[in-house]
Amino acid sequence: MIENQEIKPAQVVGPLGEPLTIADLPNPGTTRWVVRRKAEVVAAVNGGLLTVDEVCDRYSLSLEEFASWQRAVDRSGMPGLRVTRIQHYRDLYERQQKY
Repeated sequence: MIENQEIKPAQVVGPLGEPLTIADLPNPGTTRWVVRRKAEVVAAVNGGLLTVDEVCDRYSLSLEEFASWQRAVDRSGMPGLRVTRIQHYRDLYERQQKY
């Protein structure tokens, strides 16, 4: 099987189940990151619409910040992206790992 890294999908499934294209993503100058916007960016990377490097460059994010968004979505879904709930979900996840 020949893989071509340059082929990207035109759209992916967004966090709410809707089609998501590059045009639907938050603007590159976004500074206020609400849960929906974070989830859209994570869905775009997970679906192959953008690479992690492209997202970090486009939105001036550090790799660690984006990785924390991915971990939050993987562990707790969209509610895990809420800044006010990060500690709650982190504690819950750590307790689950102990048992």
